[in-house]
Amino acid sequence: MENEDIVQSNDADTGQAVIALVDDDRNILTTVSIALQSEGFAIRVYSDGETALRALLENPPDLAVFDIKMPRMDGMELLRRLRERSELPVIFLTSKDDEQDEEAGLELGADDYIAKPFSLRLLLARIRAILRRGGKLPASAADGAAGQEAPQPVLERGRLRMDPARHQVLWNDRPVTLTVTEFLILEALASRPGVIKNRNQLMDAAYPDDVFVDDRTVDSHIKRMRGKFRKVDPQFAAIDTLYGAGYSFTDG
Repeated sequence: MENEDIVQSNDADTGQAVIALVDDDRNILTTVSIALQSEGFAIRVYSDGETALRALLENPPDLAVFDIKMPRMDGMELLRRLRERSELPVIFLTSKDDEQDEEAGLELGADDYIAKPFSLRLLLARIRAILRRGGKLPASAADGAAGQEAPQPVLERGRLRMDPARHQVLWNDRPVTLTVTEFLILEALASRPGVIKNRNQLMDAAYPDDVFVDDRTVDSHIKRMRGKFRKVDPQFAAIDTLYGAGYSFTDG
């Protein structure tokens, strides 16, 4: 059931972006709630997937963050049933190195994932990026990120167009929906065409904190990215693999 004793925001008519947190770990709910409220977000919390599903459909927030392993209905089933009726942005939490969960969640339509244990700074960065992409980040929440870095200009490389402010990608003028992590990896590659970037460099670009990421993780991101581009262009071959060295962007 919903955690009544965890302080939640009253988000009625406040103009705040509303974040739903779904996790059976009370410590995570409390810690993340406090952090997000301090950054100007309104919070709703739920401790099981069944209760959360009803609430997310009846009164949708702007974004949901939920765990995979939960009672009554796990995160995968919650995501599957949510996607039958809603395009609500979702970040899901996985166990460290659980690549199967990551793959399955993204295939079901999650916008991004973060492996536990995670840093609050990383979670905040992902939330802001996804809300910006959907045009749902009001000034009250944007203020928390003010002063960190100036807005980046639109990046154009041949048939590729990337808008960092909106986290939007076009290939041959057709939209390609990437997760925040995929976007940041592609941006790192496309910013310097022809330059080989190794896995560590790409992960440094995608994660703002000192988070350990296994080598296979960047390979999985690249694989999924290529698949998304090939859905709009079966001949897509702009991301080159240089075995033993890394990856490069080559489309002129």
